[in-house]
Amino acid sequence: MRFDVITLFPELFVPFLTSGVTRRAYESGLVEVKLWNPRDFADGNYKRVDDRPFGGGPGMVMLAEPLALCLAAIRAERTSGNDPVVLFSPIGKTLTHSSVEGWSASEGAVLICGRYEGIDQRFVDKHVTHQISLGDFVLSGGEIAAMALLDALARLQPGVLNDEGSHQMDSFNPALDGLLDCPHYTRPEDWHGQTVPNVLMSGNHAHIERWRREQRLQLTLLQRPELIEKARLAGQLTAKDEAFLASAAGHPGHQP
Repeated sequence: MRFDVITLFPELFVPFLTSGVTRRAYESGLVEVKLWNPRDFADGNYKRVDDRPFGGGPGMVMLAEPLALCLAAIRAERTSGNDPVVLFSPIGKTLTHSSVEGWSASEGAVLICGRYEGIDQRFVDKHVTHQISLGDFVLSGGEIAAMALLDALARLQPGVLNDEGSHQMDSFNPALDGLLDCPHYTRPEDWHGQTVPNVLMSGNHAHIERWRREQRLQLTLLQRPELIEKARLAGQLTAKDEAFLASAAGHPGHQP
């Protein structure tokens, strides 16, 4: 799959693409990433890519023409001509695990990282097919959001993580019925008076797995109760799960 990223700051992506475990996805070509600077398609000595907004107001607006020329150059390389064009924007749908899974199985897309007060709406209306948000807050540009998407989908590619099943134990994964993940512990067994739960030291794998399930249920109930309801509606909760949830709801401090 290939992702073409339109950004005024391509240098921000260099350490991201060459660091950490996900770099395997980019270095191996599982996820091809190509960076494009719209300034390279701007006119004049100053290569201007922004101007003041019509109607007045603070800030600047990214010009439509450099973006359109940049996109045309990308499409000439990609040849398909109908690749998704993604803008990271506060009005977009919030990025979720299920949507990341969709992108991870796709042929890729063109990712547009806006800056300033935004992008000329005429470009958005003509070319953008998807808008994505990371949440109800505003960033200085779309670069961090683009990296978040690329990182999330890269780790789902085969051979990227050391353990092929590692991502299946992540929060929100269908393998966990969309619940939050449970707490994890490692050596030493006693850290400043805080000890590892006895069940994890028992060697009884059935008990350990039940403990983890109950921890996931309790944590999700406390922090993201809407995910419990979603799992319930999908028929993913057992009678044992429901009995535990009823007990946990009646005793918020309950520790299984």
